[in-house]
Amino acid sequence: MFAYAIIFASICSLSTALADVGICTRPSRFPLQHACHGPPGVFVVKPSKGKGLGVFATRDLEIGDIVMRETPILKISPPTFVKGTGYPMSEVSKLVREEFDALSPIEQAEVLSLTYHATPSEKETMDELGIIFRTNAYNTNDKIGLFPKIARINHSCRPNTSYYWSDELNKRIVYATRKIKQGEEFFVSYIPLLLNRTERQKRLDRYGFKCSCEACAQDYAASEASDTRRTTISKAFADFEPQLVLTPPKSQKAIRQARKNAKASSRLAELVLEEGLADYYSKAYRIAAISHARVGDWEPAAIWANKGYELKYIEDPKSPATLEMHHLTSSFISNWESQLRNQSRQRNGQ
Repeated sequence: MFAYAIIFASICSLSTALADVGICTRPSRFPLQHACHGPPGVFVVKPSKGKGLGVFATRDLEIGDIVMRETPILKISPPTFVKGTGYPMSEVSKLVREEFDALSPIEQAEVLSLTYHATPSEKETMDELGIIFRTNAYNTNDKIGLFPKIARINHSCRPNTSYYWSDELNKRIVYATRKIKQGEEFFVSYIPLLLNRTERQKRLDRYGFKCSCEACAQDYAASEASDTRRTTISKAFADFEPQLVLTPPKSQKAIRQARKNAKASSRLAELVLEEGLADYYSKAYRIAAISHARVGDWEPAAIWANKGYELKYIEDPKSPATLEMHHLTSSFISNWESQLRNQSRQRNGQ
């Protein structure tokens, strides 16, 4: 008989209850002296040095702990997207204004308290509500929603939280992607992160600030290394995409290439971890899992698939991506077990 470790971890329930968040009603145009508490023991909104308001942990959080979940206070079906210019802001503003007028005075004050950025000419010619919405809203599948509490979370190019939209709950859910200490500020990303520092700063111009997060504030050498990792990761994701099939390679040339890809996929996952880009962990793990499965390397295939499944389960246990990773993990473990049994028989001369 042979012994082996079963890696398919039983996933526990998220350790923080999904409690509704509270309301901050004092407009940001007043001095930043107030604090708004969220679900008991999870977060508080208070001044953040150089950033206006921010959201801070009031206790230690583990990976997967919920920071907040929030129903959109406003949600619109966007007008037709115009390539090169985006959504027509006059139409967006009209839709937002209609939804805003239906809110209670307290809810309206909460919307108007949000920070926004606009050029002087935009401030003169555009509806303030439209600008607030443009600065703070998030996509919710086929609609766009405004989440006042989530909007208080500041940006980082190496964030410690991530988020997803739940159609079932009609809520956007923010959760910790690494261990977070009491007193730490929560950060999300406002932009795609697989860009170099200069490109990221350009993307953030629309929000009216220059990023000084830990990734952007590094010295020249560290910043160059970070940029190289991010651009390498971006290119690798694009290169791997057409090869993510489970069909085994047949020719000797294809087999050699597949083995190189499997090795490269492990390095890709390591790079994503080195750069601390938690939003991309599960994508890298899926690539590594499938790449190793293609060459029958079932142990690492199962391990990588399980890592991806655990992260997807944290996001949304019922999502198609989670179910796919569950299926891949189960299948790869089964193949690994068969491989171990065959190896045992060969050693025993059977």
